[in-house]
Amino acid sequence: MPACVRLFDAVVGRGLLRCRLARGLAVVLSLALGAWLTAAADAEEAASALRLDSSDAWRSSQAALGHPIGDFALLDRAGRPVRLSGYRGKPLLVSFVYTGCFQVCPANTRALDEAVAALQGRFGAHRFNVVSIGFNQPADTPLAMKAFATQQRVDLPDWEFLSPHPAIVAALTADFGFRWRATPSGFDHVLQLSVVDAEGRLVYQLYGDRPSAESLAEVLQRLFDGAPPPEPTALAALLDRVRLLCTVYDPVTGTVRVDYSLAIEVAGGATFVLAMLLYMFNEWRLWRRAARLTRRKAPVGAPAQADAD
Repeated sequence: MPACVRLFDAVVGRGLLRCRLARGLAVVLSLALGAWLTAAADAEEAASALRLDSSDAWRSSQAALGHPIGDFALLDRAGRPVRLSGYRGKPLLVSFVYTGCFQVCPANTRALDEAVAALQGRFGAHRFNVVSIGFNQPADTPLAMKAFATQQRVDLPDWEFLSPHPAIVAALTADFGFRWRATPSGFDHVLQLSVVDAEGRLVYQLYGDRPSAESLAEVLQRLFDGAPPPEPTALAALLDRVRLLCTVYDPVTGTVRVDYSLAIEVAGGATFVLAMLLYMFNEWRLWRRAARLTRRKAPVGAPAQADAD
């Protein structure tokens, strides 16, 4: 057998061997990926049974926009009755907390305190009101709300901590599009700051780890000017959904932050699948090329088995 033919056969043989190895590797990696995805799906299903339905929470929060807030009667920290209609005439910022929370609610309230201080410095102390409402009833009493405000060192003017009667919690939170769910460790709830205009209509929802003073300033300025609040862009809406889904408490810093690990895991899995598809496609092209070269170089009428030297 000529040396060039033996060299060609060796190259083709290596190409076919690479193709077989690639097929085997693809099968092994596919099985491993399938097992990982199955385990991840089972773990996610078990965890989601205890978590708040984030998609439903997002729809409820957005569906409440533009609707008037009912004239609910609550109690302030001194136990005096307060009606929400009493806050009309100025914009109102509303947050929901529960006093038994030792992580997210305190950190979020302290962050809101910083934002409100900046807004009051910009617009003045009496241009808008703020209320924090305890939704865990009957535990969030006026005394508990007073203690919570003291613990978070909130003493800014025009900021009150209110307790609703247990019978109105469902209707009150529904008006604000606020969703929560009891869990073994407390409550899984939306981190949401609602903006109500001077006429008592819910006009804006702000989500995430830290209420942005800049975003709130833009909303308040438009309300002061008698203009509608800004319409969120598609990108802003997407970021809001990420903040709503991925906000977690960081015990190291004592603050809440956006956890992008879920998005990174999804992107990593998609990248792995894409890389595998590209690798298999490239190996298929090499196999096709080797097969074409075999048909092109083989002598016409040559025997199927090579002659022994």
